[in-house]
Amino acid sequence: MSTESSNTDGRWNTPLTKALGCRYPIIQTAMGWVSDANLVIATTRAGGFGFLAGATIASEDVEGEIKKVIDATGTSNFGLNFHMFQENAQQCLDLAIEYKLRAVSYGRGPDQATIARLKAAGVLCIPTVGAVKHAIKAVELGADMVTIQGGEGGGHTGSVPSSILLPQVLNAVSVPVICAGGFSCGRGLASVLAAGADGMAMGTRFLLTSDAPTPKITQQRYLDTHDVADIRISTAVDGMRHRMINNPFIDELERSSGMKRLWLALRSARQWKKETGMTLSHMMKVFFKGFREDPTAVATLIMSANQPVLIQKSMVDGNPDAGILPSGQVAAAINDLPSVETLINEIITQADTCIEQLITRRSNRSAE
Repeated sequence: MSTESSNTDGRWNTPLTKALGCRYPIIQTAMGWVSDANLVIATTRAGGFGFLAGATIASEDVEGEIKKVIDATGTSNFGLNFHMFQENAQQCLDLAIEYKLRAVSYGRGPDQATIARLKAAGVLCIPTVGAVKHAIKAVELGADMVTIQGGEGGGHTGSVPSSILLPQVLNAVSVPVICAGGFSCGRGLASVLAAGADGMAMGTRFLLTSDAPTPKITQQRYLDTHDVADIRISTAVDGMRHRMINNPFIDELERSSGMKRLWLALRSARQWKKETGMTLSHMMKVFFKGFREDPTAVATLIMSANQPVLIQKSMVDGNPDAGILPSGQVAAAINDLPSVETLINEIITQADTCIEQLITRRSNRSAE
């Protein structure tokens, strides 16, 4: 049964729910190694809108994951995330069109012609941006909606807080805006809707559910993080701002000299080497080239290519101290692992209460 026909509560009808065919304006973001078919199925059944993390699904498995969601939910009202620089980007585009998925999301996105092709096929384009100028550019290229992520968000993130970025983007574009970065509860949903957004997106909160495939030891590492100061910004991985939970690996990387950082990058590339077929001699050539030229820059390049493997160590292998733990600051405020259904129900109940309280306050003031 399509979720579109089940949205009977007019309070939650926004341009987002109408366009995406979901009951509630709650988006589950595409987290690498986390947002698999099972998480998207749970999100869809609970009334939210989920994105598959196409960037970390093996090429031979992408179609199977898409079909798994469709078979389990009876709808194609979900999305696929990809990056144009990934090897199978064209495959993701073709599959999104073939299976008539409701939307795609991306960061470094496709060109105008590719976006036009998706739109012509009825696939909505929803890029994620962290700055006003990027939101404007995305809409110029044809984006149907934009997700803005404030600096509180996990993974690659900007420096502008959600509370500042949201009104800036709302003033700058005319398409529906989804707000991400720092949200985990109904108060957040009520606040972004009141501010003018059409929905709320969450990553870390969905990672910390019983439906996520993340190893329990890794989820516990998140739950044990109670101080926001332990969720840091680092540029040591790939030269860009990356918010993550601090751990021994990142701490060592941050403290390392250029040459040491290059060695750590090469050491962490062993699994990457196996998966890509890169030879030992090629690794050594890269190492000596880095020594002669710019060790820090070469280390950043290698670490950037390694990033999926580094996240995999935490999110798949269950070794949270040896890889990357992308995390929004909100992780410090989360202390449980509910099912996705329970989570969404709790968010809607709390948001309802907030909205009712706001209406009551306004009524009381009007009566005075």
